[in-house]
Amino acid sequence: MKNKITTVVIILGALGLIGFVLSKNKASNEAKTAVVAENNATVVVKVDTVKTESVNQNFTTNGTFAPAQELNFSAEKSGKVISVLVKEGDRVSKGQTLAVVRGDVINVEAQTANANYQNALSDYNRFESAYKTGGVTKQQLDQARINMVNAKARLTQANINVGDTRIKAPFSGIINKKYIEVGTILAGMPPTEMFEIVDVSKLKLKVTVNENQVSSLKIGSPVKVTATVFPDKAFDGKITFIAPKADASLNFAVEIEIVNNPSGDLKAGMYGTANFVPTTTDNTPLMIVPRTAFVGSVSANEIFVVEKDGSAKLKKVTAGRIFGEQVEILNGLANGDIVITSGQINLTDGTKVTVLK
Repeated sequence: MKNKITTVVIILGALGLIGFVLSKNKASNEAKTAVVAENNATVVVKVDTVKTESVNQNFTTNGTFAPAQELNFSAEKSGKVISVLVKEGDRVSKGQTLAVVRGDVINVEAQTANANYQNALSDYNRFESAYKTGGVTKQQLDQARINMVNAKARLTQANINVGDTRIKAPFSGIINKKYIEVGTILAGMPPTEMFEIVDVSKLKLKVTVNENQVSSLKIGSPVKVTATVFPDKAFDGKITFIAPKADASLNFAVEIEIVNNPSGDLKAGMYGTANFVPTTTDNTPLMIVPRTAFVGSVSANEIFVVEKDGSAKLKKVTAGRIFGEQVEILNGLANGDIVITSGQINLTDGTKVTVLK
């Protein structure tokens, strides 16, 4: 009996000890949970300080070089090619004969037209002399004049047809592609392609700029241009075109004309970079913030600011010009404001934040 009582006491003591330990662990866990909850109530963010400073308004943009002139030209009339005088890669001058088309029939027609014109001219001269002496009427003289004019028009057309048998370069350039050979039968409808000529003595660099950048550009302004494959060479260019209307992305097309160097290093289709130095640069200090401070896009005009109590406050601002990764602020912020540049996705107005050092 005594042993049973002792055993019961020991069991009760063990149970009491276990209960005490469990209670103590529970209190400790609750304390830790409270600390975690307190820490999780804040969002870790990165920040920057609003400041006013002078901004470098120069900017660069990339594009593709295009030839100043290029043309895929086709046959205007039918005929058989009897001679091709150039090959791909040849430099040609404006008016230079590139190929000759058989023109036996055309030449005969031109000779006939010339003979008819000479006869009509002689008749007119004879009728004019006879009219002065009263030998012919005014009506007969007028008819002779009409016959002469018509014969001359047919001769002019015949000479044009003869000229068309000699295919000539419409401008100076390089034969980039040749589509015909001796024996090729040219068709007028649909027209047979003959040559592709490109002129790379001058090139155009086609780029796009945004609405903030385009306002500082002027036609005729000089621009330094580099090519991706020649990063150490700078080429002089000038702005020759600025689109009067933005595209669907609210960008404006700009064309820059560049004179190629004598060795013709620049090729159409290469990538190039235009380095713009705006002619209307204003050195007045500007209030700026990082572009990453904006919630969503810059056009949303919303920025989170860290308040003195450590909470995030969503503010409406008015954005101005964009300079690369910096944005001008026209209204809504003050110098020294702390703006959040990372972590906005987890924020709502009033959320407590912890600044990542």
